[in-house]
Amino acid sequence: MSFFKKIKEAFVGEKTDYKKLLNEGAVVVDVRNPGEFRNNHVEGSINIPLGVFSQEMEQLAGKKVILVCVSGMRAGRAKSILESCGVEAYNAGPWQKMKNIQ
Repeated sequence: MSFFKKIKEAFVGEKTDYKKLLNEGAVVVDVRNPGEFRNNHVEGSINIPLGVFSQEMEQLAGKKVILVCVSGMRAGRAKSILESCGVEAYNAGPWQKMKNIQ
């Protein structure tokens, strides 16, 4: 596998079965700012902006977490934070991707 493909999969998780994760009780967390979230978001998702993510993430302990934002960059950073704390996390990239899965 090429270096760039590994990087992409680490940030976007292109082979992840998000529908299955949702059926297993995974929670969708949108790490965009509140204004972006209010404008439009995935139904049932939780908004925890990346700027306050470290302070608010304790509510995600013990859950499978699917992270979304605009492009996948902020979600990738949040995924790294969660994984460093032992939380199972997935970066779905743009929030619209999850909106189409539900």
